[in-house]
Amino acid sequence: MNEQSSKAFSDFLAFMSRNGLNTTAQRKVIAEAFFELPGHHSLEEFYQHVFKLDSGIGQTTVYRTLKLLCDAGLATEIHFKDGITRYEVARPNSHHDHIVCLSCGKIVEIYDQRIESLQREIGEQYGFVLSGHLHNLYGICDVCRKQDKVD
Repeated sequence: MNEQSSKAFSDFLAFMSRNGLNTTAQRKVIAEAFFELPGHHSLEEFYQHVFKLDSGIGQTTVYRTLKLLCDAGLATEIHFKDGITRYEVARPNSHHDHIVCLSCGKIVEIYDQRIESLQREIGEQYGFVLSGHLHNLYGICDVCRKQDKVD
């Protein structure tokens, strides 16, 4: 486990302890798998990954553990236009936005300080101090556009 994943895993164990929750072997497997798997995954996709690691872990246990990771601030639920909830590792002080392909579902993370600055300016213009935002851009990726031209 890399250093960032190891810290997140330790933070999860501390959260569980502070809240008097049982840290079962299954929850540990799920948390470790989550922190080591990059990207944005639906419950079903993540469950299939966990199932390969330990076929004795049920989907409900995976779902409940993902919810605990969200409650601990270590995971984020993301909702795109397709209606499927996805989960990603929450990275403190590392906000990002997303570009989503409407054809293949590819998700790209965007880190651009200009977007962050513009949003703060707009908030201030209307008398708001922003506490957060969700910014998702939708379109068709280059690969899907090229495939459309070939077909």
